[in-house]
Amino acid sequence: MLDNRQKKITIAIDGFSSCGKSTMAKDLAKEIGYIYIDSGAMYRAVTLYSIENGIFEGNNINTKELQHHINDIHITFQLDPNTGCPNTYLNGVNVENKIRTMEVSSKVSPISALGFVREAMVAQQQKMGEAKGIVMDGRDIGTTVFPNAELKIFVTASPEIRAQRRYDELKAKGQESSFDEILENVKQRDHIDQNREVSPLRKADDALLLDNSHLTIAEQKAWLLEQYKERTRV
Repeated sequence: MLDNRQKKITIAIDGFSSCGKSTMAKDLAKEIGYIYIDSGAMYRAVTLYSIENGIFEGNNINTKELQHHINDIHITFQLDPNTGCPNTYLNGVNVENKIRTMEVSSKVSPISALGFVREAMVAQQQKMGEAKGIVMDGRDIGTTVFPNAELKIFVTASPEIRAQRRYDELKAKGQESSFDEILENVKQRDHIDQNREVSPLRKADDALLLDNSHLTIAEQKAWLLEQYKERTRV
């Protein structure tokens, strides 16, 4: 772990789905002794809540019903002592595996496009980040949640490479999936994320662009640490 006496900052990592943002952010947080917050997991948890509570009618969302329940949805993160990574808890229940299924993936974009959902999640995220010393990844962290973050990174990679990563991840978990279905899901999510009315996905003007299509994890980590060190020199 790096010397933690350096000034604490907020690190915002935004970008397209399946770019490896979460893995990157978790690893960076662990390396520098910061708290990691997975904002995407929060929207996935709201989606899971909606699925399990009959708020979806087919692919349609009963927005009035969800709005009625939004203040009953509380999302927290707890470190898993075995993996050293945070697990997502929905109203006190560990839902880390449930929120990573294709069923949740296929429904999360329309949920996260709802203004009242984003408002509720952003409020929870901002409260988590008041003390600084955090790494948060998502779609609108550098533009909406923490516009004054000292380090902002925008991550991209080709849709095909991102789909392959997602396919490999699901396969490793023993979940059957179709590459073509995942690729289509990636492209659909890109379109929805970039075109929604509330907090669309875009690179903040002061964010650094990171295309990790052909970077190794080690190369990416070295680059991230260098950016962190530059911004924490007192």
